[in-house]
Amino acid sequence: MIKKFFTMIAIIGLLASPAAAQVIERVVNYQHGGAALQGVLAYDDATTGRRPGVLVVHEWWGMNDYVKQRVRQLAELGFVAFALDMYGKGRVTEHPKQASEWMTETTKNVAFWQDRAKAGLAVLRSEERTDPERIAAIGYCFGGATVQQLAYTGVSLKGVVSFHGTPIPPPADASTRVKAAILINHGAADPFAKPEQVQAYLAAMGASGLNWEMNFYGGARHGFTNPGAGDYGLAALAYNPTADERSWAAMRQFFDEIFR
Repeated sequence: MIKKFFTMIAIIGLLASPAAAQVIERVVNYQHGGAALQGVLAYDDATTGRRPGVLVVHEWWGMNDYVKQRVRQLAELGFVAFALDMYGKGRVTEHPKQASEWMTETTKNVAFWQDRAKAGLAVLRSEERTDPERIAAIGYCFGGATVQQLAYTGVSLKGVVSFHGTPIPPPADASTRVKAAILINHGAADPFAKPEQVQAYLAAMGASGLNWEMNFYGGARHGFTNPGAGDYGLAALAYNPTADERSWAAMRQFFDEIFR
């Protein structure tokens, strides 16, 4: 009898509990400069109403599974997350030469580079679940440089986070134009950023008047957040689980501050 009683209580509890939260993902087709682009949007359907949005910019490999996993992680944290497409629908590679060509094609014209990122931001801002007053952007590798460029345009962003992206010095008018706080997570052993480049960046940011922070992770090479970084045959790339964990925690603390 007692066993039956507790079984009934358990059943009633299950019936009364809300449906399990689920991360919803959908492909978003959009355009910029005559190119067909395809991004991925994700959010947790257990959350109602508008919530902060996070734009995510891929590494130089393109819109691969790694960046989509980051979008899912952000959705699980309660954000609306959108992985934009900087190269064009279907342009994903595992070959460094091809990745370099696509990146160069995108970045050789800085205005085009910035506008392509703005096109992705517009998609996230137009999503009905996104709070347009609380949006940030994060990026990895090439994407880290991209979110810095996006911030330097002066668009309305609460903040940007670069993970192993090349540090880009701010424009001369940064103090009057840039609205976003800036967090740079950098591998101290990243051979793609020469010591003199890093020192020049620190000097420029120190004189800029911007709200910025730069974290260095000892022993971390380029690509330190990506568990598959070592699969591409480049000695400069290596996953570093400690730096990955610490940089993600730094991002979350940063978001707590800017979205307060």
